[in-house]
Amino acid sequence: MFGRRRKKRSDNDTVDTPEAVAPPSSVVEPVKEDDRFRAQGPWDVSEDAPQTRRVDLGSLRIPMGADVEVQVNVAKQQNRVIGVTIINGQTALQVQPFAAPKSSGLWNEVREEIRGEISQSGGKVEDFEGTFGPELRAIVPVPGKTNEQGQPLGQPARFIGVDGPRWFLRGVIRGEGAVKPDVAARIEEIFAGIVVNRGDSPVPPRDLLELNLPPGTQATNASSGEAAQPADTTEPPQQT
Repeated sequence: MFGRRRKKRSDNDTVDTPEAVAPPSSVVEPVKEDDRFRAQGPWDVSEDAPQTRRVDLGSLRIPMGADVEVQVNVAKQQNRVIGVTIINGQTALQVQPFAAPKSSGLWNEVREEIRGEISQSGGKVEDFEGTFGPELRAIVPVPGKTNEQGQPLGQPARFIGVDGPRWFLRGVIRGEGAVKPDVAARIEEIFAGIVVNRGDSPVPPRDLLELNLPPGTQATNASSGEAAQPADTTEPPQQT
């Protein structure tokens, strides 16, 4: 019922990369019920995604456009790319791809973990049924920022996620797109156009999939807050 169309040809997207893109895997993964939440994307590399210009960042191919700026978030101490922030006007969307089990998704579990972290930090969070299914809308405390009464100041944020074949893609929307539906429509369109290339190498569930920093892409130190919007760099806790 929730199957996705498999490609009968190679990906003809225009991809900004100095190297040829490897052909999609021919392995057919089991269909997950939550695939219904990404009927219009995001896409697996094996699926028939709409053609558009995308930049290849390894496990993610991000749609490009005149109104889009892509920043690659780098953890300086680890010298590792840990996320991608997409800027559209006064809205920022940070995305991170993770490995997931073959037969089950992660978003239900991760959503509960995010809820607990925000509540413990003094923020507010509520459930919402959004474009990509269940999401969280929150007011997240900004460290070191208080009002005249000494109360912590918060930043609106939307936490979205989709489960794909052996991968999970998480997004955090901040800025105008977190509170204005008309502005959010464009950043949601960009999120839906993302293609995930899980690869065939074994990766433990919940581990971040490999992201690359291509020449000419702006790198930002995610831990320093130098990006246009603060980057959420918390990875889902490891299973025990």
